Amino acid sequence: MTVPAGFAVRAWRVGFVLACLLQLYGLYAPRQAGPDTGLPYADKVGHFLIFAAVAYLGLRVGVPARWLLAALVLNAIGSEFIQHYLLPQRSGDPFDALADLLGVAAGTWLGIRAVRSTKVVRHDMMEP
Repeated sequence: MTVPAGFAVRAWRVGFVLACLLQLYGLYAPRQAGPDTGLPYADKVGHFLIFAAVAYLGLRVGVPARWLLAALVLNAIGSEFIQHYLLPQRSGDPFDALADLLGVAAGTWLGIRAVRSTKVVRHDMMEP
């Protein structure tokens, strides 16, 4: 069973919007988002994964890489300053910013690979 192309495009876009909203909530909520799991480095893993997801999905849906990556890098660094100076119940952590930037790099790498492979598949399908 194949999925109609229009449905797949909409699903990727919805995923991108949801990932952006989750990222913004996690970074800018007045209190730390989510429960304390007690797992070491769970916070860093969360930072890595949400930034990787936004980078990957953004590239996948066609957001221009220059703008997407610039926004993500500014958000990664700026959010820690905002947490430290403007959100009294939060604290900025440079290692969170590092996890964010590593997530951007991983998501970008995966996103570029996905976009290239999709273009190759589309090109191969066009040949007689």
